[in-house]
Amino acid sequence: MKILVCIKQVPDMESRFKVNGEGTWYEDSDLAWRMNEYDEYAVEQAVQLQSQGGGAEITVLSIGPDRVKEAMKKALAMGADKGLHIQDDSSHKRDPWEIATMIANFARNEGFDLIFTGMQSQDRGSAQVGILVAQMLGIPAVSTVVSFHYDGGTVTVKRELEGGTKAVVKVPTPALFTCQLGLNTPRYPTLPNIMKAKKKELTSIPAAQVLSEPAAVVSTRALFVPQKKGGARVLEGEVSVLVTQLVGILKEKTGLVK
Repeated sequence: MKILVCIKQVPDMESRFKVNGEGTWYEDSDLAWRMNEYDEYAVEQAVQLQSQGGGAEITVLSIGPDRVKEAMKKALAMGADKGLHIQDDSSHKRDPWEIATMIANFARNEGFDLIFTGMQSQDRGSAQVGILVAQMLGIPAVSTVVSFHYDGGTVTVKRELEGGTKAVVKVPTPALFTCQLGLNTPRYPTLPNIMKAKKKELTSIPAAQVLSEPAAVVSTRALFVPQKKGGARVLEGEVSVLVTQLVGILKEKTGLVK
């Protein structure tokens, strides 16, 4: 069985963000970087499946500049067998369609039985890439997976729906799954596995090998921090007094209260 796990390197969400000089994305020079949280669940699920036996081989894929290899090395230390890095310094400018096209063009002739992605990335949050990849490959896709069971050529999963409800879905392989928080508990790479990961295959190919231009379907025209528009006003005192104050404020600010 062959498994592909697609991961993304994203800034640590505790970082202090600044808009870059072009005004179209954030400045990335002084940020701390990590593997996208949702993708950690995808890697863990693949490794758990591999541990069940059957000779599964896990390939981890990531698109971006050279620094994304650090996130890939973590995936290799968690248990993935090899990595495919699509070298692309302009990955942050690409829309979900382009990113999905690169992944699908690589995966199309590789014969993967299962493809795992995170539900969404923490920086863009489009939640589109995984589903687009499945569409391009012509295979089933199940999103927001919170429970996973593989039995031969069939996978049974639970999907998280709005309102906290769950839906049980059964699909044949090959298939793609986007992983939601709570699917599992991602492992911490041990020191021996970190050392082993250094010897695992990590191949880089140029983006042009899996994506032919023209340019993006969608591009970012401007990115900016919203301006502050004043603060809150705290009312204190007895309820009867507060009601009078509140009505007065509503009359003053909106003119809707008579």
